[in-house]
Amino acid sequence: MSKRAVGKRQLGDQTMAPQMTADIKAMAWSAIGVAAAAVGLAGYAILGGDDEPTGTGQGYWSSVTGASPTPSASAAPSASGYAPPEEWTEPERWAVLPRGARIDSNGNTVGFPHTTEGAVAMLATANNTEVKPGWSMVDERLSIYDSYMVSEDKSPENAEKIERDAVRVDREIRREMGLPKKGDLPPGAYLRNHVLGFQVVEESPDEVSIWLLSRATEKAGAIEREKGSYTRALLAVRWDAGDWKLSGAAIRRAMTEVRGKARPEIVAPGDAAFNEAGWTAIREAS
Repeated sequence: MSKRAVGKRQLGDQTMAPQMTADIKAMAWSAIGVAAAAVGLAGYAILGGDDEPTGTGQGYWSSVTGASPTPSASAAPSASGYAPPEEWTEPERWAVLPRGARIDSNGNTVGFPHTTEGAVAMLATANNTEVKPGWSMVDERLSIYDSYMVSEDKSPENAEKIERDAVRVDREIRREMGLPKKGDLPPGAYLRNHVLGFQVVEESPDEVSIWLLSRATEKAGAIEREKGSYTRALLAVRWDAGDWKLSGAAIRRAMTEVRGKARPEIVAPGDAAFNEAGWTAIREAS
C-alpha cells in the first residue's frame, strides 16, 4: 500500500449510486472518509449528527463552496452565498506545526511529537491529500488507513471496507465530474484537500480532538476549471504505539463533547470572520 509501491488500482465500472453532493465529494478523499468507513462513523460524516447535513455549515462535518482564499479573490457570491472578501485581514493566531520524524513504508510522514501541536500536525498531514493520474482513490485511502489508523481499529475487515467504499466514491465522483468510468484519471485531473486552520476542542496528554478547516478542490482535466469548497471536520487522535493515530473511540468522545455547542464558522483565512470564529491559521514550516 505504499505511494511508491502500491501501484495504481483499476476501479471498475459498477452500478451507479444516487448523486453525490459536493459536500460528500470533498470529504471523500481525506482522512475523514477513511475514519467514517473504517469504524462506522457514516452518521458523523454524512448526516452531521444532530445538525443540518449540508450547506449551512452545521454538523460534525460540513462544507461551503467559495473562491480561493487570496486578497485578490473575486467577491462575487458563490452558489452557497460565501466568497472571501477582497480585503485581507491578517489572522490573529498562527501556528507553525512540527514536522514528523520519518517517512514510513507508504511514503507518509509519521513520528510526530507527543504534544497537542504534534497531534494537530499529524491530522493536518493526514488530511493534505491528493488523487491524481497514477494514484487512485483506493491508493490514497488505504495509504491513510495503514499509516494513520489506531491499531485497535485495524483489521482485514476494515481494510476491505476502506477499499470497497473507495471504489464506490471513485465511481460517483467520476460520474459527477464527467470522467471515464475506469482507468487512470485524465492528464491534469485531480482531487486535492489542503488544511488551512484548526481549533482545539479537547486536549490531554494522550488524546486530542480538533475542528479542522480545509480547502478541497477538484479539476476534471488540464484545461478544465478548478472547483472548490471550504470544509470543516471534527477529528480526534490518540497516542498509540509511539505516534498519534486516528481513533474511532476518540472521535465518538469528541462528538459527545461538542454536541449542542456552536460550531466554528466555515470561513477562509484572510476573512475577518476567521478570527471571530476562533480559528488558528497554519503557517508552512520553512
